[in-house]
Amino acid sequence: AQYRAADDASFKSRLAARFVVAKIANTRTLLLRAHRENPENEGANAIRSASVYLADTLGSLKETLPLESVRGKEGDAARMYFSVFDHLILMDKKDFVFRGRSRRPPMDNVNAMLSFLYTLLAHDCVSAIECVGLDPAVGFLHADRPGRPSLALDLMEEIRSVIVDRIVLSLINRKQVKASGFEQSDVGGVTMNDATRKILLTNYQERKQDELIHPFLQEKIRMGLLPYAQSMLLARYLRGDLDGYPPYRWK
Repeated sequence: AQYRAADDASFKSRLAARFVVAKIANTRTLLLRAHRENPENEGANAIRSASVYLADTLGSLKETLPLESVRGKEGDAARMYFSVFDHLILMDKKDFVFRGRSRRPPMDNVNAMLSFLYTLLAHDCVSAIECVGLDPAVGFLHADRPGRPSLALDLMEEIRSVIVDRIVLSLINRKQVKASGFEQSDVGGVTMNDATRKILLTNYQERKQDELIHPFLQEKIRMGLLPYAQSMLLARYLRGDLDGYPPYRWK
C-alpha cells in the first residue's frame, strides 16, 4: 500500500502537505510561545512578523497543490522560521549566534547541536516506521535517494521543533552548555566534545519521558512515543483504516 501510494502523484502531494502543515504549525507555536514569554525581546517584531507569515502559508496549504509547490512552501516557511531563530537565543549571544541553518558540516555551535539531535530523532523515526511495517526509505515529501530514510525525514518534520529545537534553546538559555564544549575543525565545521554530547543525550532522553495528551488518540503518552504513534497512524491511513492522516499538532 505504501509503494502504491508513493507512485500516485495526487496522493503523494496531499500527504506531503499534511506533514508540512504540521511542521509549520508547530514552528509557529514555538515562536508564539517565545513571544509570550519574552514580549520585551528586541526581536519581538521580527518574531511576530514571522508568525504572521507562517499563518499565511498555512492558509495557502488548504488548497490542493502540486508536490513541488508543497515543497516550495515548506522551504520558504523553514527559511522564515530560521531567520528569527537567533532572537530566541537569550543568553551567551556571542558564543551561540545563529545566522542560518548549516549542515555537513555545521558551521556554528547552535547548528552543531541541532544537527546532532536531528540525527538522533531521525534514527528514532526509522525505528518507529520499521516497527509498524513501513519502509523508511520510501517517502512522500522528501524525494527518494539511495541510503536516505525519506519517510523518516517526512515524519520528523512534524516533531523536530517540538523536541529538538526546544531542547537546544533550553540548554543555551539555561547556560547548561558552554562555548568551551565546541571546537572549530580544520575544514571550518564545528564539533562537540564528549561532555557536551553527553549533556545533549541526557536532555534528549529526559525530554522523551515528558508526557502529553495525543490530540488524535486522546491518550496520555510519553514524548518519546510520538514517532511510533504517528507511524502507526500513517500505516492505518495507508491501509485504508483511516480517512485521513492526522499529523501531530502541538498545542
